[in-house]
Amino acid sequence: MLMVRVKVKDKRFTVPVPYPVLNLVSTVITSKRFNRFVNQAIEKEGRKFKVPQIERNDLNLLLKAFVEHKGLTLVETKLNDGTEVTVKL
Repeated sequence: MLMVRVKVKDKRFTVPVPYPVLNLVSTVITSKRFNRFVNQAIEKEGRKFKVPQIERNDLNLLLKAFVEHKGLTLVETKLNDGTEVTVKL
């Protein structure tokens, strides 16, 4: 399970993200329909950048690596205003 911990001044909260939810999100992100929708939204803003199509197999390798390395800290940031964000596997 992916854990996102956020601390803002005096408040702390943790958001657990189960691996099946990550798999569902990866299915949506790698779909051609989603990619087309994102690129059309970018074009409407008048920008020339296009989001490349992500292959499902490449994303599956990343998710498998997440499962194998449980407890690994991916992101840990501390800002001057006291905000802290930690993303752990």
